[in-house]
Amino acid sequence: MINPKEKMLHVNIEDELKSAYIDYAMSVIIGRALPDVRDGLKPVHRRVLYAMSDLNNDWNKPYKKSARIVGDVIGKYHPHGDAAVYDTIVRMAQDFSLRYPLVDGQGNFGSIDGDPPAAMRYTEIRMAELSQEMLADIEKETVDFGPNYDESLNEPFILPAKFPNLLVNGSSGIAVGMSTNIPPHNLNEVIDGITKMIDNPDITIEELMESIHGPDFPTAGFIYGREGINSAYKNGRGLIRVRGRVVIERDERKDRESIIITEIPYQVNKSRLIEKIAELVRGKKIEGISEIRDESNREGIRVFIGLKRGEVPEVIINKLYKQTQLQETYGVIMLAIVNNQPRILDLKSILMNFIQYRRVIVTRRTEYELRKAKDRRHLLEGLEIALNNIDRIIQLIKESKTTEKASVGLIQEFKLDKIQAKAILEMRLQRLTGMERQKILDELKKLKDSIKELEAILSSDSEKFRIIKEELREIQKKYGDERKTEIVDSTTEIKIEDMIAEEDMAVTVSHTGYIKRNPISLYRAQGRGGKGIKAMGVKENDFVTELFVASTHSYILFFTNTGKIHWLKVHEVPQAGRAAKGKAIVNILQLQKGEKVTAMIPVREFEEDKFLIMATQKGIVKKTSLMAYSHVRVGGIIALKIDEGDTLIDVKLTDGNKGILLGTKDGKAIRFEEKEIRPIGRTGRGVKGIKLRKGDEVVGVEITDTDTTILTVTENGYGKRTDVSQYRLQSRGGMGTINIKNTERNGVVVGIRKT
Repeated sequence: MINPKEKMLHVNIEDELKSAYIDYAMSVIIGRALPDVRDGLKPVHRRVLYAMSDLNNDWNKPYKKSARIVGDVIGKYHPHGDAAVYDTIVRMAQDFSLRYPLVDGQGNFGSIDGDPPAAMRYTEIRMAELSQEMLADIEKETVDFGPNYDESLNEPFILPAKFPNLLVNGSSGIAVGMSTNIPPHNLNEVIDGITKMIDNPDITIEELMESIHGPDFPTAGFIYGREGINSAYKNGRGLIRVRGRVVIERDERKDRESIIITEIPYQVNKSRLIEKIAELVRGKKIEGISEIRDESNREGIRVFIGLKRGEVPEVIINKLYKQTQLQETYGVIMLAIVNNQPRILDLKSILMNFIQYRRVIVTRRTEYELRKAKDRRHLLEGLEIALNNIDRIIQLIKESKTTEKASVGLIQEFKLDKIQAKAILEMRLQRLTGMERQKILDELKKLKDSIKELEAILSSDSEKFRIIKEELREIQKKYGDERKTEIVDSTTEIKIEDMIAEEDMAVTVSHTGYIKRNPISLYRAQGRGGKGIKAMGVKENDFVTELFVASTHSYILFFTNTGKIHWLKVHEVPQAGRAAKGKAIVNILQLQKGEKVTAMIPVREFEEDKFLIMATQKGIVKKTSLMAYSHVRVGGIIALKIDEGDTLIDVKLTDGNKGILLGTKDGKAIRFEEKEIRPIGRTGRGVKGIKLRKGDEVVGVEITDTDTTILTVTENGYGKRTDVSQYRLQSRGGMGTINIKNTERNGVVVGIRKT
């Protein structure tokens, strides 16, 4: 009896794990996850198509149940789960997954909304017409066959593939330690590129791209920029930015505009896209949308996004691109199996591999046809001998006792071989008629001409390439179509201003914080003494505090009492009717609790020689370059550091060479040169502008010139205008001079304004 211990092998566990993992990895890479560069298929796709062909489930034959095909595939060739095979069939039938579907499905095969397909027992399939080009000539020994998983049948290792399916339909897959993501392309463009490459093997990728412009997705959309395409085609890797197509519709009756999504990026779930938009609207991340409806039907995609009155559609579209899958980045990795090894390929390498593969296919097909033609010629030459000596052959056959003796006699007397002798013995008497004799002679002549042509093809590479081009042109003529995905050359971010006409707007702000804009053309010119028109509807105890004109392309800088700055483009301010009150600033800027706007500055451009002068309630002034606030950020940033208990009251724009006048509640004022304030950084505190008595506070700041007049208003409604020259120049930080007396009649000062 053998001791079990003597059978044991001692192996280093690290070596065993390494060996086993490499075997597993290569099995996944070669046998499951990555496509072959020649036919562009993974094993499961190849087996599905071959099983359908084997069952004569052709494009012009009746449909068969999907379950029947799945059963044949897993039973004969693919020893895996039926769900995996059916999922493969479903994807091959979806016109939104494959640019040119390879399976013709009847029934529910899922939707672009992510709806699952019906069970395989309910759906029916057959090969798409294009699939016959993948299997054409497979019976002519063009590809190698090998045993299936249980060695009971043979299956093809590769399909003949008359067109470059790897580029045309693309592929995606995750292997062990690597993945592939090849986008689909337009059949016409790819075939044009291949024919150019056959004519000029030294063609550059740039020249190829004159024919093959870029990916062509089944869901259409836009590709923005060629940089990602160039990288993918030259290096095998690249990032392509894809956007859905939107159009703007206007309802004249309701005076509202709407956004219509008609195309979405490739592999984006439409239902989830709509859910995401609705979620952003509910969370107030995107404002201005009143309703969302999915109006898609058999004619195509149509997602209706209704906008509130006065909203700018381009602004909403830009937010949708930035915050939803309406804009996606498609990562290209052109990884495929080449000679049983995974390789990242550039565009030229993929096409070259396909051309060389088709050359092999044409060669093997021609060799097969030549062999068959020679065999047939040999047989017909025997029949020709028989027809020329028919009387002697009949006599020889009659004299022979057995078929074997007749065959031997024919071979010996007429120098024939067994095949020819057998054909003569099996020949029907009807072949002896004149017409039948002529058919044999005509066929023999055609065969001899055909053999010469086939031999010429085998001896000339140029003939093989000519045939490849002819076959590709036939496929192009039969199946080619127009490009679906539009490519936009510019790679720069499209600015909203580029989509919005520049015009002057009247921006109106109320005391309680409502803002709106309207074209200045809305306020018509009137003659002197007219009543005027209503400019803004306000609530009781509310009134207009700011009214200025600014371009739709200008910024409005909003400064709050806490010392923060927020930005808003004028076109982002809601446009409302002439008598409407507008929208609350606190909601537009998303201000914090207790934060309110105390100053607004319209700015067309951020310039180096412009400054902002800020004043606080406790007499602190600060001067900072306008450029320090040119980096717009969502949510605002610190404009200046505020002391505890202090508040920012106003901000003014200046050129750095003006005068500054501060007015206080107790009727004091100080005027000094702006040059006395040194410009400091954005987060600085500032310096003392005026020395205040106890209980006093600054109520206003103005930038002055020599001809400026200052209007001072008190709480009891009294006011006065004073020429700025009446305020003597002082040094910054002084007590100031009397501006107006705080009498019982006047009350305290509530504000000062330059007039």
